[in-house]
Amino acid sequence: MKVSLPRRLWVTFSANVIGIYASFLNRFSISGDEGIPHTGGVLLASNHISAYDTIFLPWAVLRRSPLQMVWAPAKEELFAKPFQRWLYGSWGAFPVRRGRDVRAGKVLNDLLADQKVMLFPEGTRNRDGVLGKGNRGVGKIIYDTRPAVIPTALIGLNRWKFPGFGQKGKAVFGAPIDFGDLYLRDDCKETHVLITERVMDGIADLLKREGAFVG
Repeated sequence: MKVSLPRRLWVTFSANVIGIYASFLNRFSISGDEGIPHTGGVLLASNHISAYDTIFLPWAVLRRSPLQMVWAPAKEELFAKPFQRWLYGSWGAFPVRRGRDVRAGKVLNDLLADQKVMLFPEGTRNRDGVLGKGNRGVGKIIYDTRPAVIPTALIGLNRWKFPGFGQKGKAVFGAPIDFGDLYLRDDCKETHVLITERVMDGIADLLKREGAFVG
């Protein structure tokens, strides 16, 4: 997908402004981002603990990959007002209806051919930090598109207040998950569940390594 240079400049500028707040005025640290592929389809599969997740995660990616996009499906209610629709859309968010949204699914599949996309497999925020069960639909998306899947752990953001200073938070990226054995299986519900479970295990392993797992 081609994205204009002015839009990519805007996204990079916005990410850096967010980065000043997150990592300079506060203590948001990033590790493992050197392993995120610079090109090709990339799915950043993360736990979801705060509304800040969708704002700080692009900064964590774009600081090493400026002038790129990090796309994100978002609930359609966020696009109800014209200014919000323009702002979120300019940053790479696109609306998704509750239930099965065929159009949004096609957009997501097309993007994963060569773009970076962040996705929260749990499908909802867990402000208490508990890692919930992944949505089987994520496994179907991965099976169909075969992107590099990067497990991602967000830590501490559920305790942040805005505005705030000196608050601790972290984004940790793991190595790409290998699904080679599962891609040899039939395209069916059982396979999609196994793929999703492997994604969630990858996120859980990062949280456990950081001493932040809540199950």
